[in-house]
Amino acid sequence: MELLDSLIHRQSTSSNRPRVAATICALILLSCGCDVQRRKSDAELGLTSQQSAGRRLYDQYCDRCHEPYSSREKKGRSLQGVFKKQFLSQSGMPANDERVGEMILTGRNMMPAFGQVMSQQQVQDLLAYLHTL
Repeated sequence: MELLDSLIHRQSTSSNRPRVAATICALILLSCGCDVQRRKSDAELGLTSQQSAGRRLYDQYCDRCHEPYSSREKKGRSLQGVFKKQFLSQSGMPANDERVGEMILTGRNMMPAFGQVMSQQQVQDLLAYLHTL
């Protein structure tokens, strides 16, 4: 904080102002403290081949709306720990393969259906990956 105060209160020439502003912005961004983790490899996560296949599907279809390793939300809810609870937080449906698989295939509310683009095996692979979150 002292560094920030000294940057703000320091007499600066007009040529230094963009640099000072950029430094202040960088310090603010660094101090935000978001909970997003560095992306780990499949090996670091100890994923099986089925879970790795599910992770690739997640990256392709789910990641644009759902955070996998953070409680932060995008368009949809974070899927971190989705199977660690007895019920799904928004719908109240059981958090099991049958219900989540059904939601993947048929969609729900703003979530699109993936039944036309994913095979049953791909849904099983995706569910295997979701169990690791």
